[in-house]
Amino acid sequence: MTLFWLSLLLLLLIFSMDQLINKMYQYEKKPHLITPEEHNIGFEEILIPSNKNSQLYGWWITASPEAPTLILLHGWGRNLSRMMPYIQKLHPLGYNLLAFDARNHGSSSPIKHPTVGTFSEDVLTVVDFLSTSNLISSDRIGILGLSIGGGAAINAAGWDNRIRSVITVGALSHPETLMKHEFKKRHIPDFISSAILGYMRFRFGLDFDKIAPVNNITTANAAFLLIHGDEDETVPFAHGQALVEAGNPDQARLWLVPGKGHSNCHKHPDFWEKVDAYLKETLLVEEQK
Repeated sequence: MTLFWLSLLLLLLIFSMDQLINKMYQYEKKPHLITPEEHNIGFEEILIPSNKNSQLYGWWITASPEAPTLILLHGWGRNLSRMMPYIQKLHPLGYNLLAFDARNHGSSSPIKHPTVGTFSEDVLTVVDFLSTSNLISSDRIGILGLSIGGGAAINAAGWDNRIRSVITVGALSHPETLMKHEFKKRHIPDFISSAILGYMRFRFGLDFDKIAPVNNITTANAAFLLIHGDEDETVPFAHGQALVEAGNPDQARLWLVPGKGHSNCHKHPDFWEKVDAYLKETLLVEEQK
């Protein structure tokens, strides 16, 4: 009888933990409310095969096969239509653009537990797709990622040297650090937050250190422009500082954007000038042979 009640208690605990985690990180999958066509930008809808019979939905906006290519990735709970302000600014500069929905977002395939790790895997899937397609003939590939998409861009660059240039906006440094910040905002005691994190490692097989951008930026050969609003309350700017400190000082630079938060850095008057200059420096100049 004691074993029965202990088993029942364990099942209730697992159920309660699952419900709490789902409630904290659930989001409504949002449809695409706008497309490049509405801004007179030609584009092609593409489906990119991913792992386990899943696929990624994307927009391919071509300049020329010889041009550098930028992969654009949204943040948590958003979709590729979030990248429209970036598409509008970057398209006239002559880059091929591939914006896509991460799995469990937009029109891409569902998965049960998206993380910065699954976002990172999706970036590598897109790099593989581009490298084996006839869409491009240049190996100049860069990524611009927002929030968790920025963290994924860093991870992908640390795992794959085909990525030459990375721009992040509001990227996280470590998923545990970010989740503890979120727990504190919700007034969850430290001992409960530690229990939740331990449960997530056990229940979902998560290795937070392995998928932490701050650990993967150290092995990357890419150049990094880390953009972070100094008033960011979602991913505090300490994440940006941790990332630039971990990166190679010759390859990583941090711009703390004054007066901006998590989602409006691109509205700073200097934003696009800095992005344009950085991309010209890191993608448009062919490497010395």
